[in-house]
Amino acid sequence: MQIRVTRKALSEGLALMERVIPSRSSNPLLTTLKVDVTDAGLTLSGTNLELDLSCFVPAEVRNPQPFIVPAHLFAQVVRNLGGELVELERTGQEITVRASGSDFKLQTGDLGAFPPLRFPDETHLSLDAAELARALGSVRYAASNEAFQAVFRGIKLEHRGDLVRAVASDGYRVALRDFPGSGDGRTLIIPARSADELVRVLKDGQARLTYGPGLLTVTTDRVRMNVKLLDGDFPDYERVIPREIKLQFTVPASVLQDAVSRVAVLADKNANNRVEFLVSGGTVRLTAEGDYGRGHDTLAVEQSGSQPAMSLAFNARHVLDALAPIEGDVQVSLSGSTTPAIFQSGDYQAVLVTLRV
Repeated sequence: MQIRVTRKALSEGLALMERVIPSRSSNPLLTTLKVDVTDAGLTLSGTNLELDLSCFVPAEVRNPQPFIVPAHLFAQVVRNLGGELVELERTGQEITVRASGSDFKLQTGDLGAFPPLRFPDETHLSLDAAELARALGSVRYAASNEAFQAVFRGIKLEHRGDLVRAVASDGYRVALRDFPGSGDGRTLIIPARSADELVRVLKDGQARLTYGPGLLTVTTDRVRMNVKLLDGDFPDYERVIPREIKLQFTVPASVLQDAVSRVAVLADKNANNRVEFLVSGGTVRLTAEGDYGRGHDTLAVEQSGSQPAMSLAFNARHVLDALAPIEGDVQVSLSGSTTPAIFQSGDYQAVLVTLRV
């Protein structure tokens, strides 16, 4: 078997696989990469038992034969090669890797021992890949890393007629984004870490979704991914979204983000990074105080609503996270000093719990 492939294409494929395949495991087979070879190119496959990933790399092939190699070692060898063209040749139980005068020989593994990975061909729902990645990436910050309830460590995808909604919450905040999607959609919870990998692999074109028992398969023109889903009931997040808005203000998200960042330098890290907002007379006055001093910043905003002024406080980090996905203006809707506030732009919303004033 002989293979000729560009180093760039192979390195990009291996970089995706390295994020899924563990570098160390009590089961050594999980650290290996399976390479299926056809006349069209290479299909790289691996798993960590929570997520299966398969990635296609175009190549020139003669006498195709599948093989298994240590994933991270193979990637490291390819990444450090000189030249732009990589040649792979299998001889017995070895794979020779050549490029621009370099020559490496790697031992291959037992094909029969590699865990079988199955990716269904059926499609239940097609979504715009970039929109799906944008939605998952926008709400990811609100998923918990430590919550005792597993559902808080996931992102919920809801099918809502002609829309799909991505939602995440850690109990202190909720982030959601809607995007177009019609077809046979279902509601499910994707582990946040698996969503991270989906965001990295989803680019242009269509993402084809297939539902299985406790499993979601996402297929694009280049990659296929099986995601093990989370069990459990996601909390009724709509209960915390305030309905009665008493005051609103609008300001460029980047301007508010910069101002919060400035005053948050002095925020007390032992008091939830507290930043106080005083909205009054078309301005927002931001205040943060800690052991080493006190900082203020005042912004001009477009203000509306039945209440002329309101004072409330937030965790600065939560505010900055909520503003990060927003381009353009953010509309901040306030229902009271002690009730949640909404940070909104287009099809994106973040609901933040306030701190005691």
